[in-house]
Amino acid sequence: MPISIEHALRDAALLLAEHQSPSPRIDASVLLCHVLDKPSSYLYTWSDKALSEQETKDFEALIERRKLGEPVAYIIGYRDFWSLRLNVEPSTLIPRPDTERLVELALERLPKREGTVLDLGTGTGAIALAIAAERPDIQVTGVDLRPEAVALAQRNQKENHITNAQFLQSSWFGAVPAQTFTMIVSNPPYIDPEDPHLSQGDVRFEPKTALIADDHGLADIRHICQHSPHYLDRDGWLLIEHGYDQGQAVRALFTEAGFSDVETLQDYAGQDRVTLGRSTH
Repeated sequence: MPISIEHALRDAALLLAEHQSPSPRIDASVLLCHVLDKPSSYLYTWSDKALSEQETKDFEALIERRKLGEPVAYIIGYRDFWSLRLNVEPSTLIPRPDTERLVELALERLPKREGTVLDLGTGTGAIALAIAAERPDIQVTGVDLRPEAVALAQRNQKENHITNAQFLQSSWFGAVPAQTFTMIVSNPPYIDPEDPHLSQGDVRFEPKTALIADDHGLADIRHICQHSPHYLDRDGWLLIEHGYDQGQAVRALFTEAGFSDVETLQDYAGQDRVTLGRSTH
C-alpha cells in the first residue's frame, strides 16, 4: 500500500530516534528530499502525496544507513557550508557550522586591499572556498596531505565556479611556495586520541587522521604556530579552530611563537572555538 510523504517522514523519524539519532526529523527530511530531488518546502506543501514503490524502497535504504550511524552528508554526498554546496567523501571531514565562525572572523580581519590567504588542512576546501567566494580580490591557496582531499577541493572549486583559489598536496608547509601571506587559517586535527567522543556519533565514520593529534590534541596546532611566522606578512593574521576546552593552551602556543593581539573567540554556542593572533615578524 502506498505511503504518503507525511507518514514516511514520521515513521523514519521514529525509527532514527530509537537509534539515538540526534536530529531524527531533520535527518529523515534531508534524506527524503535527496530521494525525491526536491527542496524541503516540497515535503510540507505536498505532505499527502504518495511515494512510489521505488521512492519508498530508496528512502528506506538510506534510513537504514543512517540508522547504523553513517553521517547524512556521506549518504547524500554533499553538505551546504556558508553559501556553497560542497561534495563530501569519507576521505575528508564533513564541514560543520562551527567552522563558519572561523570564516566569519577571517573575513572581518582581511584588509580591504588585495591579499593572499593560506588554508592548512583544507579537506573539502570549505574554508578556502568560502573566503575566496566572498573576496574575489584575494588569492587563496589550500593545502592537504591527502591527494584525494586535494582532488575533492578542486572539484568543489570547479562546481562552485570559484577562480581565485588553488589547491596543493602538502604536509602543512612542506610544499608551500616560498612566499608570505596576508593570513593563514586552519581547522587542524585537535582531538586527543583518547577522547571517548571518537567512538560516538558521526565522527566514528570520519577519517581519524583529520581528527586526532598527539600531545592531547595540540601537536599540529603547535607546529602551525611555530612555522606560521615565516609565512606571514608583518601584521598578518593566524586563525586556528580548536576544541572548546583548548583555548588557554592554544593562546599559550600563539604567545610562545611571538604573536601579538592573541585572543580566543567563541562559536555560535558560546564555546571557545577560534584563537587568533597577529604576526610581529
